[in-house]
Amino acid sequence: MALCFELVADFGDDVEAARAAARVEPWPYTLPAGAFRIPLHRPMLSTDGPSAQVAVLPVAVGHGVAADGSLPRFELTEGELAELGRGLYTLLEHFEGYLAAMVGWDPEPFLDTNDLATDWAEELANGTLPGLVLADSLRTRLSLGPAWVPYRPGYSWLPYTQDASGAQDVSGAQDVQDVQE
Repeated sequence: MALCFELVADFGDDVEAARAAARVEPWPYTLPAGAFRIPLHRPMLSTDGPSAQVAVLPVAVGHGVAADGSLPRFELTEGELAELGRGLYTLLEHFEGYLAAMVGWDPEPFLDTNDLATDWAEELANGTLPGLVLADSLRTRLSLGPAWVPYRPGYSWLPYTQDASGAQDVSGAQDVQDVQE
């Protein structure tokens, strides 16, 4: 089973907006992660599930990712993953029309807006899903707590918190450690 560090944006039933996002040229083609410059796979469009989604995966960062083939993995620290994650959020700024988006290890379970309204309502209100970006049009349907702040016009997000060193964790690094054990 693959474990992907990625940016995923959910477009609901707006397949045309998802197609437009999938045509976005990732620029720059590489993102910094410490001393590394990590290339990006082209955005991948999926319309198989209940909604259209676009994913952007850094090359050779995940575990068992088919698109990476036999490339050796980058062994990134939490800080390097955080820097890479910030770069992916910058790429998200080029997408229009998405309902929910997130960077991290397999973030798809957090992006279904129906599940957010039912299964994740408490976390939305408490602000305990850091990194989640939501379209402001969902504010009336979802009960968002005071931790939500503007991300860009039309979108709000739960920012990552800084640790004592001032570093932001956008990596979800603990999640991958749990999976590997």
